Amino acid sequence: MPATERARELALTAAQAAADKKAERIVILDVADQLVITDAFVLASAPNERQVLAIVDSIQERLRELPEKIRPVRREGERSGRWVLLDYEDLIVHVQHAEEREFYALDRLWKDCPVIPFTDRDAPNGHPGVGPGTEGDRTLSGAPQNGAAENGLVRNGATRNGTAVAGQPGALDSDAATTDSGAPTSVNGVDGVA
Repeated sequence: MPATERARELALTAAQAAADKKAERIVILDVADQLVITDAFVLASAPNERQVLAIVDSIQERLRELPEKIRPVRREGERSGRWVLLDYEDLIVHVQHAEEREFYALDRLWKDCPVIPFTDRDAPNGHPGVGPGTEGDRTLSGAPQNGAAENGLVRNGATRNGTAVAGQPGALDSDAATTDSGAPTSVNGVDGVA
């Protein structure tokens, strides 16, 4: 069963609010067939924490302006501004810093879900919100892009047994590698030291 019309309308409204704040790589996914807890995801990213928070504020404000005065039932990640999740029950919005978007690759994780078309109303010539010739991180062929490794996800795709390999093309961008929880990992053979 595809996403409800209400979920699609909320998703398109949220996507346009994100686009109005210059969000990048906006994608709307119909996850209704895969999840029972929600119908659609909106994925958007920004190059810095301040813009992530501005996009989140814009989305919340725009959905509150609807006749139903929609408010999220849950919000997570606003303190750090790296990945903010807004849960509207029928819709879940993920606004991520560009690095988190690449690292966690939600587009790849949910690649089997149909994309709900979105066109930024302010884009020249009506280009799609995700850019010409792509659907988020997916090329038209559906192959993962932006460093998504086949055997694990790390920034820029350098892996060895799921751990970033320093010195390899595309290894972690930072000097100190950490796990998802923030704990140091082993890089260059020394635990917690890059």
